[in-house]
Amino acid sequence: MSFDKPIRRIAIVGTGVIGASWAAQYLARGFDVIATDPAPNAEANLRKYVGDAWTLLTSIGLSPGASRDRLEFTTDMKKALAKADFVQENGPERVDFKIKLYADMDAVTPPDSLIASSSSSLTMSVVQSKCQHPERCVTGHPFNPPHVIPLVEVVGGAKTSPAAIEKALAFYKSIGKRAILLRKEVPGHVANRLQSALYREVLYLVEQGVISVADADDAVSWGPGLRWGVMGPSLQFHLAGGAGGIQHFIDHLLPPVMEALWKELGTPSLTPEFKQRLAVGTLEEAAGRSVAQLAEAENKVLLGLLRLRAEHG
Repeated sequence: MSFDKPIRRIAIVGTGVIGASWAAQYLARGFDVIATDPAPNAEANLRKYVGDAWTLLTSIGLSPGASRDRLEFTTDMKKALAKADFVQENGPERVDFKIKLYADMDAVTPPDSLIASSSSSLTMSVVQSKCQHPERCVTGHPFNPPHVIPLVEVVGGAKTSPAAIEKALAFYKSIGKRAILLRKEVPGHVANRLQSALYREVLYLVEQGVISVADADDAVSWGPGLRWGVMGPSLQFHLAGGAGGIQHFIDHLLPPVMEALWKELGTPSLTPEFKQRLAVGTLEEAAGRSVAQLAEAENKVLLGLLRLRAEHG
């Protein structure tokens, strides 16, 4: 199967936070978007999300033809998918539900159209297992919120065509996403696993009384987090190797320093008392700011960082 046809009409299946953010992203890039979700008030919630996001998207820069008026909504999934060139699915993370959903989507989507999943944990090999055309099913997992964060992790299942993976990568890159290829399926993909690994040690240090919740956040965001906003850990350790670069780091710093630290890393005990302490510490750090207020503040800073990164290539 060839996947060479132009992508002009995108269907969004599931319009929760991730689906709504994807809808805003695609509208801002000048596509026709048709969304579907059976939940009560789904259309009103979606249009409000897109409206709220539009100011930020406008400051990022809209593509020619971008308009909120190009958003259509229907509760009829068959209607939404019948003429879709690309499907971005954002359904619940439940295996049985997702397998059936994919079989249903596959039955009504044009066979030369890609179906991409935003799933953060399920593997495509499982999800596509009951599809008649599993070769066009691929995972396109975003980092939240998709209309702000560029990262998309692309990985196929056991029955996914290499051509579908290539098309998905090319498409996401064409709309300004930073699409990366996962060569193997692993639970949680890559970015969430990295995030989880760091958070495990954060929680361990807080649980052990080494540091407070707020100071642990500062240790990340005002230390390595600043550097990670510029380049990733391997390039950072290339710099740490000085004139000898990564080879010097590998030969002289990796075993005696890093390997020794790995042996000291811990796993927290998530007792009810510790979970309560974690919640209290986090809310104290939030200092009365709502989740929405924190997200808005974060997005403004992220936008500035993205602009700075663009300026410096």
